Amino acid sequence: MHDLSLLNLRLFVQVCEQRSIAKVAQSEALVASAISKRLAQLEHQMGADLFLREKRGLRPTAAGETLLEHARTMLAAANHMQQEMAAYSKGVQGQVRVLVTASVMAESLAEDVACFLQQPAHANIRVTLEECVSPDVVRGVREGRAAMGICWDAADLAGLQTRPYRSDRLAIAAHKSHPIAQLSEVHFADVLDYEHVSMPALSAVQILLTRAAAQEGKSLRHRVHVSNFDAALRVVQANLAISVVPREVAQSYAANTDVRVIPLADSWAHRRFAISCRDESQLSLAARALLEYLSGSSKASVGVSR
Repeated sequence: MHDLSLLNLRLFVQVCEQRSIAKVAQSEALVASAISKRLAQLEHQMGADLFLREKRGLRPTAAGETLLEHARTMLAAANHMQQEMAAYSKGVQGQVRVLVTASVMAESLAEDVACFLQQPAHANIRVTLEECVSPDVVRGVREGRAAMGICWDAADLAGLQTRPYRSDRLAIAAHKSHPIAQLSEVHFADVLDYEHVSMPALSAVQILLTRAAAQEGKSLRHRVHVSNFDAALRVVQANLAISVVPREVAQSYAANTDVRVIPLADSWAHRRFAISCRDESQLSLAARALLEYLSGSSKASVGVSR
């Protein structure tokens, strides 16, 4: 068998995915006949028909499906090799997109990323942090729209590789004049009769609180709906309602305001976050460097009071 062309394999994979030579020709700025010729060469090398011609387009045969799996592996390995070799001459560089929840963003992530980027070895790396709810974090990583995601580890992370990343503890934020403001600790069941500031319905915090209320046979009394913790705390400062927010976020805000922070005594109030990706071995050098740094930051924080 003659040496396989990576270009032929790449075109083969694209035709399998698009089910059309014409569409691939348009996206690759090639004539369709040139792609057909390369596919014919590949079929000759393999000694088997790779496509079935149907009304709706091309569909890989059983032999084509087998080659498709191997071709994707080979192309990924070739891309990884190029990234590894480029690092020797240009230093680690690249763009890393990370999907994160509001709770993660509100904690130490920004500081961790800033410290990572300040290291000379990471001067040519750019990190994009995009905030979204937990289901969208997981979906984005699974679909390959981001290198990594960070969210509550209770999310459905099946099929993804994960590493632990820090934790937080939820607390009640209340105006100093509120009846619970002077308590040292409170159970969530004891504040269900008060009006709450609510986060987006699909946010990890809101899902958690809705379930906890249901277990008590009650539902949350929503007075104000907001999109982030900062807005929730401003509502609390105006004495319109109480809110459940990460303790450290609330404490930082409460320092010079009339907001008081009362820790939740419930066991579920202590949450752990996880970094997820599809396959660590396929991450770019830049993404892998960030993953190792964030994972190390998490280990360093173990034992530190949160």
